[in-house]
Amino acid sequence: MAHEYDVVASEEVYAGRIISLRKDTVAMPGGGDSVREVVHHPGAVGVVALDDQDRVVMLRQYRHPVGAHLWEVPAGLLDVDGEPPVDAARRELAEEVQLSAERWSLLTTQHPSPGFCDELVVLYLAEGLSDVARPDGFTVEHEELDMTVERVPLAQAVQWVFDGTIRNSLAVIGVLAAAQVRAGSPQLRPLDGV
Repeated sequence: MAHEYDVVASEEVYAGRIISLRKDTVAMPGGGDSVREVVHHPGAVGVVALDDQDRVVMLRQYRHPVGAHLWEVPAGLLDVDGEPPVDAARRELAEEVQLSAERWSLLTTQHPSPGFCDELVVLYLAEGLSDVARPDGFTVEHEELDMTVERVPLAQAVQWVFDGTIRNSLAVIGVLAAAQVRAGSPQLRPLDGV
């Protein structure tokens, strides 16, 4: 029988605009306990948008924690209460790259850093792209003012993963998953299969 990792004590250390940090004291196998620092994150969505020429919509955005511009797929926080992840993905696609899609598929769900963070990221494949205006009330600001968007052939994007050109984990996972969908048609979960 698997050990139950009961939380015997919990203390909030920091509460920020997006993340919070807590210290949990957790019961360990064989007796005793250990302190684990946990970053709570609201979760996020990402979109691998493929056009009719099998080009993936990539954006290059500055990321301050790593001090560099990174190639990424459109993505954003699950920060609207009650908003289904696929609707958040639709919103992010329109906000960041002014696109909508006819067909949506759930590619993957993953915990990017489960050793210290509870973030869950839901990644979608969007196809049948068309141009749309940004949603009413959305304002481009901060790093997004410096963001560039490019359509990259999927095969080239896969090579960028192996070259180290794409280092953002969500983009790495998304590009490789989309390439596998194109190559082998794996059985995907329904959109609400999060």
